[in-house]
Amino acid sequence: MVTKFMVVVMIMVVNTLFSHQSGKGGIRLEKDLLYDKYTLQDTYLYNKNVERSFQWDKARYLLNAVEAVQRLNVKWGMLQNYKNIHGVAPDVKKTLTDNYHSITDTLGIPRNQSIPLYKAGDRTKPVRYGRDGSLIVMLGQDDQFVRIKLMTDENEWLVPERYVKATDSTSFKKAILVDRKNQNIATMERTDAVWLIRSMNPATTGLKHPPFMRETPVGIFVVQNKVPRMNYTQDGSSAPGGYAPYASRFTDGAYIHGVPVNYPHTQMVEYAQTLGTTPRSHMCVRNATSHAKFIYDWAPAEGTLVFVVD
Repeated sequence: MVTKFMVVVMIMVVNTLFSHQSGKGGIRLEKDLLYDKYTLQDTYLYNKNVERSFQWDKARYLLNAVEAVQRLNVKWGMLQNYKNIHGVAPDVKKTLTDNYHSITDTLGIPRNQSIPLYKAGDRTKPVRYGRDGSLIVMLGQDDQFVRIKLMTDENEWLVPERYVKATDSTSFKKAILVDRKNQNIATMERTDAVWLIRSMNPATTGLKHPPFMRETPVGIFVVQNKVPRMNYTQDGSSAPGGYAPYASRFTDGAYIHGVPVNYPHTQMVEYAQTLGTTPRSHMCVRNATSHAKFIYDWAPAEGTLVFVVD
């Protein structure tokens, strides 16, 4: 039986990682690539004089923490409110408003498309917001609320049940590591004995440039859904802007996708020289189009973890 104390201890382990992000964990990683185009080395040079690398220590630590929680036979779930489908979250107790009239909590998480998190014993007003797509541990039902724990937070929260969806599986065997610092992406798959590295590629994450561009948020998410073409509009307009191929959404409007195709062009583009350089996306994670298709085909929705780290 899973006790509150056991879950608290495991969440503290993960929370420590996101505070310090160090340590190797007890996970074995071995390379066995399924996708081998544009493959980067473990450590490589960017722009001739900047050393970049894949942060395998963080990957091991995160995978180890998730597996430790899984051994408790927990009930996994996800927070969901894409396009405010379950209702715009109410104001939290302390809100912030930026120059573009965007409301956030004190952690900078926007109210739009987020989930209200209430403290146990006080349902009058939420304390903060949770991000759409976040991986959670479901602890039980409390009237029309679900008691949960985020994987990156030691607190227990109450969430209106309409914002919570349980996962079908009790364990995750596929994970994607997105690195904002080094602008790369790796895919990993659990076998009986080890986690196998399936691809190691350049990627380009979101740039914080309001009001239209947002950085890719750090956290632990679950792939929510996939679309062969993610259509987007021109900034500040409802006019069609183009599409991104083979898009796998993991939080809010953030997708892992191929090279964007701006109208009037319609043909897919395989690669862009800007991949793996500096953040420049609208919250999404850009990939070579064939790598985005690999992820699209390989990563099951609601069964794949997405770790976004710095």
